[in-house]
This record gives sequence, C-alpha cells and structure tokens, in this order.
Amino acid sequence: MRWGILATGGIAAAFAADLVDLPDAEIVAVASRRREAAEAFAERFGVRRAYGDWDALAADEDIDVVYVATPHSVHRAAAGLCLAAGRNVLCEKPFTLNVREAGELVALAREHDRFLMEAMWMYCNPLVRRLKELVADGAIGEVRTVQADFGLAGPFPAAHRLRDPALGGGALLDLGVYPVSFAQLLLGEPDGVTASAVLSEEGVDLQTGALLSWESGALASVHCSIAGGTGVTASVTGSRGRIDIPSGFFHPERFVLHREGRDAEEFTADPADGPRSSMRHEALEVMRALRAGEKESPLVPLEGTLAVMRTLDAIRERTGVRYPGEDPAGEQPAATAVAV
Repeated sequence: MRWGILATGGIAAAFAADLVDLPDAEIVAVASRRREAAEAFAERFGVRRAYGDWDALAADEDIDVVYVATPHSVHRAAAGLCLAAGRNVLCEKPFTLNVREAGELVALAREHDRFLMEAMWMYCNPLVRRLKELVADGAIGEVRTVQADFGLAGPFPAAHRLRDPALGGGALLDLGVYPVSFAQLLLGEPDGVTASAVLSEEGVDLQTGALLSWESGALASVHCSIAGGTGVTASVTGSRGRIDIPSGFFHPERFVLHREGRDAEEFTADPADGPRSSMRHEALEVMRALRAGEKESPLVPLEGTLAVMRTLDAIRERTGVRYPGEDPAGEQPAATAVAV
C-alpha cells in the first residue's frame, strides 16, 4: 500500500517511523510548504519523492492514501484538497476545527467516492478494543459513569502553537478530544453537555472540564489541561463492576476489571502488537479497509467522528472559545470562563 504524507512535523515523523516497519506499506511521497523540509523528511525515511507544495502530492496518482499530519487548523484545507483530487485520506485528530468543516470533508469523500478516516489511533488499539468488547458484553453491567483526563504540565509560552487561536490552540481540541472520544466510544453521543474553562489572554482554553449526560442516566466527567500534568487515567463504572486504566488510557499497557464477587482481573497489551505508543494499528486498519473496498472504517466510523466534533463544538460554545473566521455560536454564559 503506497502512502503519501502531507506535513513533516513530529506526528508525521512518528507515523512514518511506524509505517516503514510494516512489510506491506511504503511511503512514496511527502509534501511540505517548504521543499527543504520535505527533502529532509524524505531522506530520513527513504521516501522517493519530496514536494514543496500540497497540490503536487494531491495530484500524485501513484499514491493509494494520504496521511494528513498538518496542524488541525488546516485539516479542512489539506484533506479537502486530497479528497477532491481523488486521494483516499487518513486525517489526524482532531478531525477539523468544528463540525461544519468535518461535515464538508465527509461530503467531499462521498462525492468523490473516496475512503476517509480520522486518525483516532485509540479506537484501533487492541487493548482499547478489548475493553470496549467487555463493556458491550455486559462485563460490568449497565454503564453508569465514565471518567477520563489528559493534562500536560507546561507551561507553554504565548508563542507556542497550543496558545495560538489561529492554529486552533487550547487544551480541548489537542488533548480533550481523547477523553471525549473515550466516553463516546462507550456511550455514544451525549444528550446533554455542560462545561467550564479557564482561558488564556489569547482566548484559548488552558484547562476545560465537561460533564456529559445521557438519557440512560449515564454521566461522563472529562478534563483536559495545558496548565497541569494529570495521570491521564480513565475508568468506567457499571451497575456490576468497574474497569480502571491506571495511565495512558488512550494507548494503555494494561487495565483492571473489577467485578462483584470476583478477584480483580488484569488485561495487558500483547507484546506482539508492538509498542503501545505505536500508530501501526490505525495504519493497518486503513490498509485493511482499502483492500476490502470500504469507504470508511467500522472502528472509526465517520458518524462517530462527526458526533465527537458536535460535542467539542458544544463544549466550546459553553466556554466561549472561538477561532478566527468562525461564525458566532451565540452568547456564552459569562460565568463559564475566566481569563488569566
């Protein structure tokens, strides 16, 4: 399977490093807005062609699928360019800045009959898939609560991309997408959203907490921060038990199942699946789907991606975070955000 990589930053390099270890994958082209960056990347990973613009990569018919690794502020433009040119696309998370842009990409993929998937590698992780199966099979009964957090200690200077509104900065889209996606993996799209945030002088969220609710009575508490490191933990509590992920919940090495009347059971990652930090599983899923002629992945369905984007939009609406060029979403409760 012949891959193109659009962008040359850290996440692109991590993905490329995993791709080169797969015997049935080859990176045939890379593109950057700076040719020298593309050429350096190509030399590092043994890539045949390096382009100094996105259009050339999108037009390259030797490519089976493009991995879009740009900042998420330009995912709509980059992925849209590739889809319109007839390329299949794996697009980094968060999928876009907002659900409007996400819907436009989905529409483009369907218009051009192309494969499209968000690079939510957590959903493709074998241990996370096992956890989902246990919950779906009723191992802990009916889900009552989900908790998940993801925080980085920082501090990040004002010039950092995480503080830049023009780059979709803030904790929510970069980190909070994981806790929200984890909750929705198990419970689907919430029926209610409340949220509070602490904002920076630039207007991005330094930390955000949200309470998601479902008509079933289930609740999810999610938190993200670029102002304090957290345990990056998650737990799922049901009517008859609980599952705890003690660290790194979006790429875990283990989780513990607690069931009434039984000893705790520990599930650990299979060493044969590769390093837990590997993105190989999402690459394998893309290649499996393409070989099967599928236009989206059942592990990372497009409607699920749109549902997560709707929740992220709702959280931002309640905390007053907007990015340049976005339409106003209505008045925001003044009490939900405090500028610092």
